[in-house]
Amino acid sequence: MTRTERCTPGAAGVQPLLSAGRRVIVDGHPICAGCGGAVEPVAPEQWRHGLSRRPRVTPLTPSYRHFARRFPWLSVGEQEWQHAARSLSDYRKSLKRLARRQPLGAGENPYLDLFRQLMAAHPSPLLDLGERRRELASLFSWAIPTDAALEVLSRYAPLIECGAGMGYWLALLRARGVDAIGYDRNVRRPWTAIRRALSVQAARRHPERTLVLCWPPYDDDAASYQALRAYRGDVVVHIGERDEGATGSVRFHRELALNWTLVEELELPHWPRLKDGVMVYQRNAVRRALVERDRCFECKRYLPTGAIGRCDTCFRRRPPALALKVGRHRVEYPESVVQAMPAALRKAFEASPARIR
Repeated sequence: MTRTERCTPGAAGVQPLLSAGRRVIVDGHPICAGCGGAVEPVAPEQWRHGLSRRPRVTPLTPSYRHFARRFPWLSVGEQEWQHAARSLSDYRKSLKRLARRQPLGAGENPYLDLFRQLMAAHPSPLLDLGERRRELASLFSWAIPTDAALEVLSRYAPLIECGAGMGYWLALLRARGVDAIGYDRNVRRPWTAIRRALSVQAARRHPERTLVLCWPPYDDDAASYQALRAYRGDVVVHIGERDEGATGSVRFHRELALNWTLVEELELPHWPRLKDGVMVYQRNAVRRALVERDRCFECKRYLPTGAIGRCDTCFRRRPPALALKVGRHRVEYPESVVQAMPAALRKAFEASPARIR
């Protein structure tokens, strides 16, 4: 008998597990409050066990009635549907025109225009902002430039951007007459000319220019920490999130904290749950060695930089009651915590593909 068959939801029907009024998500989906199995909505406030292949939610349907039939599990009024459909339609028309990569003139900033257009829709979940962000990042940049941000960068010219991506920031800077060059190891239909090179090589080559790193990956030392260490100039601009956020590796942020001083900072427009900014750092007169290391909290042996919790040896010797793989990390739950969990959550974790056997 399957877990779903053992579940007895009662008169209220299948209900998702809640915590502080919010649905509990395991492996990317809500779980049943009774059995811990995957559940999905079938109508407003109505749920069923299992996960089916569903079309991506979009407001672009012939009519509100058609929208309601196609997505019966959503509770969306006709006015919200109309607003979202109009906004997404205008957005896609603008995006199609921009795909031709016309040269950008002074004062133009189509990325910021599109972002503001989407956010003006208050922003409805029907717009799927996560998908819109990925869509726009692949065309422009992960970070959204503004006039104020470009003005900050222009004051520190000449510039070299490593990991320039699509060259969008470079194109806007050059349209303003700023002396800026860019490098990337992969060059694909950029907005302006970009040279091909690894970030470490490019940073070492231009100590006379201010180094610009825009949204370097958090899991790639070469794109942030190694480029910063190779650079011999005195000013670096980091565009992204501070304090080990979504941008820059752990070593990169530790190096900035130890050997660089923040001299200027400006907030950028950002997508939900992110907080982008432009941060300008000045190199300290005397460099201190980066000796901070991460240790296993049990045996105190060193761990790989950025790791958390216990080392593999301690984990094997004294396995916890439950452990899950979450991104790059392992999350361990002792017996007391497991026993205190709601039964449905415990069952969901135990059956999760992320569970470490």
